[in-house]
Amino acid sequence: MIQEPFAAGSSCIHGLDPRFRIVSAFLFSMVVALAGEFLVLGIAFAISILLVCMAGLHLKRVLKQLLSILSFMLLIWLVLPFTYEGELLYRVGPLEITKPGVLLCARITIKSIAILLIFISLVSTMTISALGHALGRLHIPGKLVQLLLMTYRYIFVIEQEYQRLTTAMKIRGFRSGTNIHSYRTYAYLIGMLFVRASIRAQRVQNAMLCRGFKGRFYSLIEYRASRGNRIFLMLMTGLIVLLIIMEIRLYG
Repeated sequence: MIQEPFAAGSSCIHGLDPRFRIVSAFLFSMVVALAGEFLVLGIAFAISILLVCMAGLHLKRVLKQLLSILSFMLLIWLVLPFTYEGELLYRVGPLEITKPGVLLCARITIKSIAILLIFISLVSTMTISALGHALGRLHIPGKLVQLLLMTYRYIFVIEQEYQRLTTAMKIRGFRSGTNIHSYRTYAYLIGMLFVRASIRAQRVQNAMLCRGFKGRFYSLIEYRASRGNRIFLMLMTGLIVLLIIMEIRLYG
């Protein structure tokens, strides 16, 4: 199942309009991704940590989400400092650590963590359903929104079908191995999964048409630009503009 570990909460971030959170996260991540000055990246990193604290997220869960990107960062630190050309910083036997390589790794690390934290604090604190409806209100193409919502709704059904098929295989004595029989069995499994998914999709479509589906999902939640939402958007816009100005002046 698709986990939503940060969606439930009563913090000030959870109470904000999902539309404003999505726009703020997108613009903030774009500025961080294009920035190159360490002062700007440091301020952006501090802002992302502040938003995580404001959302009241469990620290261990946040760190667990960061593990996937930290393992990738470790690989970068093991390669780039030794292969990137530039001024020599340190020599370890036959290996040379260059200053531009270290600086590039530091920039990539700060950017990646800051962007991930901003999306955890602003986007992961809403449900997939709320995310889909908010994207629709932001005039994202309706078919993409429907694809997101339908995938979220029925990915669990496909997973259940997969569990049924694998259980049936084990009951019949199947044991996985590196042989032609195992490869053929898995190919049959994938094919049967597609067949059952197609049949279920046709059944769901007929049921939706019988219930008057007009090609659009409706939400009972009303999105209103309250005072708190407007203040949040103004603050985030001001911070983003400030980061852009600082980057331009420092780079120039």
